[in-house]
Amino acid sequence: MPAITVIRADLSDPLHREAIVRVTDSYARDPIGRGRGLDPDAARRLVPGIEAHPRAVVFLALADGEAVGIATCFGTFSSFDARPAINIHDLAILPEWRGSGLGLRLLERVEEHARELGCGKLTLEVKERNARARRLYGKFGFDDPPGEGPPDSRRVFFLEKKLEGPAGGSDAGSALAR
Repeated sequence: MPAITVIRADLSDPLHREAIVRVTDSYARDPIGRGRGLDPDAARRLVPGIEAHPRAVVFLALADGEAVGIATCFGTFSSFDARPAINIHDLAILPEWRGSGLGLRLLERVEEHARELGCGKLTLEVKERNARARRLYGKFGFDDPPGEGPPDSRRVFFLEKKLEGPAGGSDAGSALAR
């Protein structure tokens, strides 16, 4: 069994940059993604676009040093909680690694990071027809509407997981940019 680690991607590391594009492209190719890979221009712009976002963070799941999963997240702010929040924009595992627990490990690392920043919640969007992801998110504590959509459903649900505990320090919002 390979050694599994989850790390924060170093966007200045060429290997991490390549891994972000490769795993995101695999997700895009999947039928639950969009059924076709990233176009070359989007692949070229992906990491620079993430770098340009002041509150972006990417976590990579590594198996013996090889990237096999990704969580691409963006810091945001909850006006109702008056606290920062993190939106998980993409959570993807290479097909041969699905069901291995990597999705849960990535979610745990994202939540750990969110708590370090004093976030009040995690958010994400999931397609109604993505039963596997919805089960994972429900198991992890995200709210989820009941039922499973038909394979051709185009509905998307917005889910959140409240993070209990004290709010972070007064600089918690600015900490998202670090």
